[in-house]
Amino acid sequence: MSENELPFAFGAPPLRARLRSQPEDFFVEEILGYEPDGAGEHAFVLVEKRGENTDWVAREVAKFAGIPPMNVGYAGMKDRHAVTRQVFTVQLPGKADPDWSAFPHAGVTLTALGRHSRKIKRGGLRGNRFVLVLREIEGDRAEAEARLSAIAARGVPNYFGEQRFGLGGNNVEQARAMFKGRRVDRDKRSILLSSARSHIFNGALAERVAAGTWDAGMDGEIWGLDGSRSWFGPEVFNDALAERLARFDIHPTGPLWGRGDTPASGDVAALENAVAARDADLAEGLVGARMDQERRALRLKPADFAWRWLEDGALEVSFALPAGAYATTVIRELALTS
Repeated sequence: MSENELPFAFGAPPLRARLRSQPEDFFVEEILGYEPDGAGEHAFVLVEKRGENTDWVAREVAKFAGIPPMNVGYAGMKDRHAVTRQVFTVQLPGKADPDWSAFPHAGVTLTALGRHSRKIKRGGLRGNRFVLVLREIEGDRAEAEARLSAIAARGVPNYFGEQRFGLGGNNVEQARAMFKGRRVDRDKRSILLSSARSHIFNGALAERVAAGTWDAGMDGEIWGLDGSRSWFGPEVFNDALAERLARFDIHPTGPLWGRGDTPASGDVAALENAVAARDADLAEGLVGARMDQERRALRLKPADFAWRWLEDGALEVSFALPAGAYATTVIRELALTS
């Protein structure tokens, strides 16, 4: 099953719409989770960019500050076709901050926030806030309202988004070729390993979405703690677990494939092993690459989920997601977008 064929939790989306008609229609603000500590050789700089690639901006910031690119840190890549805000650290040992307002690129604004003792590392963020605008909408507004209410109440399947799989979804096929012996550089290898794991996870989640069990407990379930990478189980589903599931304290999880047996048992283990067998070359390749079994929540609950209809008939949707979750997986339950 390709990523474009993944089943929907609530049936076919009620809307068709344009997303990213302009960069301002896709706004992302990083939730780093901490403030600069006020001392150290790393300048804490807020970067707002429009229509630019994060890595390119980082290289340009290094050039502007007169330092090697490796001395610029950021937590994650942000969408290019968007307006985004995130923090960079810029290592300036024994040097004062340059005049950030003189940065010579019109689509990028830099603002000093203070100093920090450490470089920001990849993945070191809590999450992201999104404000998305859907335009040229086709579909019934009442049905859209009902779907928005369902998303707010139950969340959505926590699929890996299409960005994970590269242009045209080609990363999975490249991973298959890599596992057959094609050589790739280290950075590309990491991307392809992640794509292979994500494909197997999406396959397991798709089975549970189709069965209506993506947000329910099954025999042999492994439970993930909300907002954490910690998990526990399997154990017999009882009233206490049901209550925690209902208030989104825990979520059923799916496999990030690797060495060893799935920690699940019973029906969950049977499902996950069947999905992995369907893509045996990917599963065996991940084991050969010495990846370890990990877990990811099957259910994604957007925080601060809100929406409003604009005067021109467009729909604005806002929410926050934890790191590693995709705004497009939320919107796909509402609208087929172009």
